[in-house]
Amino acid sequence: MNTKDFDFELDESFIAQHPEDKRSESKLMVLNRKDNTIEHKKFYNIIDYLNPGDVLVVNDSKVIPARLFGHRPDREEELEVFLLNNTEGKKWECLVKPGRKMKLGTKVIFSDKLSGTVVDITEEGHRIFDMEYEGIFNEILEEVGKMPLPPYITERLEDSSKYQTVYAKYDGSVAAPTAGLHFTEELLEKIKEKGVKVAHVTLHVGLGTFKPVSDDKIEDHKMHSEYYILNKENADIINQAKRSGHKVIAVGTTSIRTLESIAKKLGHLEADSGFTEIFIYPGFKFEVVDSLITNFHLPKSTLIMLISALYDREKILNAYEVAKENHYRFFSFGDAMFIN
Repeated sequence: MNTKDFDFELDESFIAQHPEDKRSESKLMVLNRKDNTIEHKKFYNIIDYLNPGDVLVVNDSKVIPARLFGHRPDREEELEVFLLNNTEGKKWECLVKPGRKMKLGTKVIFSDKLSGTVVDITEEGHRIFDMEYEGIFNEILEEVGKMPLPPYITERLEDSSKYQTVYAKYDGSVAAPTAGLHFTEELLEKIKEKGVKVAHVTLHVGLGTFKPVSDDKIEDHKMHSEYYILNKENADIINQAKRSGHKVIAVGTTSIRTLESIAKKLGHLEADSGFTEIFIYPGFKFEVVDSLITNFHLPKSTLIMLISALYDREKILNAYEVAKENHYRFFSFGDAMFIN
């Protein structure tokens, strides 16, 4: 399958640079797979498509302020260190800029509470930092770090809470599971009052989620690895819905990746944790998820390939053209799509 088959033109003016003032008032495009129709709604209308007994699966990973700025001892400069993942203990794999100034053994001071030394360099050129601090790392990070907005968002975000879902709980993501940004606590409460269950998974979103597929054939693309957790209580909620003939609606591609990874690994859904490199593209057989709430994704990304697997590539690309005609906003702070 050719990567170019998932390409489309998108003017920068379609890329949302800031979130809606009211989360649930973004646009919602509803794709009905049964009769191949497209409806245009507001996101708060999502409740009309959910039925008692259905289960909404959300990713409760929380974005950490992963961008650090520092300097070498006795130097006036600005070095950028972007935390990717905690490899062990106080060691972190990081992207750095400029790399020529951060050789093996280089110490970088981020604040009077946090510094780090480059102790290894990976094949990709990432630096492994051994961090030095006293106390709780995440609390220090909240003081020192900056929110890691995607590269296509160039405007300053005044309120960092706008890049967190209202149900974010567990620190670990370096990018938000953005489909969930449309939910308010009030809307979720109304959904629960209707008799819809809400189940939680945790998948810590990595920077690889923004990486376009560069190989000509999508089968040659190597997926990034992300850590997930599903506990027994939430696995039971999802399995009960499946047994009862109700729908499992994933909020975001990260929720799909978690559920389908476990089903593929174990042959069924149960409590599990680990790393997934699952790559979902047309031809994939979904075992758990029936419907998806998602955003509008980048051309040639693994995410547009995933949603094309759930519906149909040509119909998805057509829907994207319809979205442009109707002035939908794209990417992380953009509008939503419901594939039903």
